[in-house]
Amino acid sequence: MTIPLRIGFIPLVDAAALIVAADKGFTAAEGLDVTLVREVSWSNVRDKLNIGLFDAAHLLAPVAIASSLGLGHVKVPIVAPFNLGLNGNAITVSPALYADLMDEIDGDRFDPMATSRALARVVAKRRARGAEPLIFGMTFPFSTHNYQLRFWMAAGGVDPDEDVQLVVLPPPYMVDSLANGHVDAFCVGAPWNSIAVDLGIGHILHFVADILLSAVEKVLAVRQNWSEKHPDVVAALVRAHLRAAEFIEDPQNRSEVAHILAQPERIGVDASVVQRTLDGRLKIAPDGAMRESRRYLLVGREAAARPDPAQAAWLYAQMVRWGQAPFKPDALKAAMAVFRPDLYDAASGRSAGPANPIGAFAGPPFDSNDVPGHLAAFKIGRWKP
Repeated sequence: MTIPLRIGFIPLVDAAALIVAADKGFTAAEGLDVTLVREVSWSNVRDKLNIGLFDAAHLLAPVAIASSLGLGHVKVPIVAPFNLGLNGNAITVSPALYADLMDEIDGDRFDPMATSRALARVVAKRRARGAEPLIFGMTFPFSTHNYQLRFWMAAGGVDPDEDVQLVVLPPPYMVDSLANGHVDAFCVGAPWNSIAVDLGIGHILHFVADILLSAVEKVLAVRQNWSEKHPDVVAALVRAHLRAAEFIEDPQNRSEVAHILAQPERIGVDASVVQRTLDGRLKIAPDGAMRESRRYLLVGREAAARPDPAQAAWLYAQMVRWGQAPFKPDALKAAMAVFRPDLYDAASGRSAGPANPIGAFAGPPFDSNDVPGHLAAFKIGRWKP
């Protein structure tokens, strides 16, 4: 007897483990009959998971936390027993903004502090001549993309709520918005940064790994009450996805994985773009310049799939910093409880390995035991102690 499951996803490369687990038969081997449902927006995925139209979902890590805390929407407790990816985002800017930043930069163009300070100078000059604020696209208010953009900007003295405009766009719409001049830049997951570069309309300014060494990106999310009713199914999902993650991380399988993900009903882009993402070797400029990083997207290696409550604490801290939530010790505890390494460990039969440090490029090391103390170190933000 197989168990039917509907799982929602957004067409992004960090859905790789989800897609490969289903399409390579790893979920079927666990007795699960999985139907993957492609969606456009994160609000659709969240809402369908929350009301039970989806049994599980490829979900932004902060959305799982926000849903569990009742921030920005109805309160539906979510648990995440598996990370679908660490990192994988990038900041892409228009050719015009890239030229302005390079005119103002003092230092290495791959140094996020140098580019954020250059952005501050560009913003100041635009204000002096009465130009409209720069517009940056991100995928959702409760998203890593929002927090990564804000963290980068604020480090150089740009207030993301006062000096620029941040707008929400579904990932597949980012490229057209840049092409049409509706935004000057965006932060999104692969493959959409690469698509913009390939079309000649964008420069990848930063990989998120420049900003945060390890940033949990998407999780396999299920409703807490559903997980408690179906613990064996949750364990089966973890095992199938762990097998998929290991398959993806084997370089010999990369071409096959890229072609699986490239299918029209999955991500629907050229397989070569997907493979560049998985290999961490991306074209970053229309002139063909390439950049390589082993940390561009981690799917299974370096214990990337194991949920880390400290990562949830960092995301909650960003919600507090930017005025999306007040700081409450009980809420911090609840946020950390969304990430369930215990479920991962029990299903995988593996002992806990070393955690991936967040490793932000600016500010003090993050301490989940002292979120107010950590936030007090930053000059720009909406939270006041």
